[in-house]
Amino acid sequence: MSGGVPEGSSTEPPSAGRPAGASLSAWAVFGVCLILGVITDLWSKSLAFSRIAPDPVVVTRSDVLSSRNLQELIPPHAPVVVAPSVLELKLVLNPGAVFGIGAGKRVLFIVVTSVAVIAGVWVFLKWTTARDRLAHACLGLVLAGGLGNLYDRLVFGCVRDFLHPLPGVRVAGYEIWPYVSNVADAFLIVGVAGLMWFLWRAPEPAATPEPDSKTAPEA
Repeated sequence: MSGGVPEGSSTEPPSAGRPAGASLSAWAVFGVCLILGVITDLWSKSLAFSRIAPDPVVVTRSDVLSSRNLQELIPPHAPVVVAPSVLELKLVLNPGAVFGIGAGKRVLFIVVTSVAVIAGVWVFLKWTTARDRLAHACLGLVLAGGLGNLYDRLVFGCVRDFLHPLPGVRVAGYEIWPYVSNVADAFLIVGVAGLMWFLWRAPEPAATPEPDSKTAPEA
């Protein structure tokens, strides 16, 4: 007896074409990346604000909302150099979105992030199948980044940042990367990049052949 695959059959697993919402393994990848991502982000922020400055920095929503200059809430401190010209750690309170864009529009960012989280779950359920593990992981990371920063905006009224890549590196007199960010921002960037890679690698849908109008129907 031949051990080959019968003609006309598929070598793909039976779950390959199932929607992600019907697959426990798809939910597991998505959920683990989402939950661990949020935990990692919030833990890293808490650790940074308790260790980087000489004394732990306690941020309260009331202080943030009543302050005209958020940096006044952080005591002067020397950055912690992890690798020279590669990464340093310093505390920043960010009133805006990623990299401080749109400072002062806190309510707008809360609404936009909430809508983005709902959209991410919808994409997971409607646009991916059980086998799209890369998309599930990246969607989990994107939502983890959004929820991590959303938590900060709701609880503290701002976002806690502490990661400064490429500190002091200049080109033509301008600093290459003046922004201070956090782990949630890193998850957002990695997740979006992974989704773009996934979409780029996705096969194009096969074209449906049009019926030949010249061919007479069989009797």
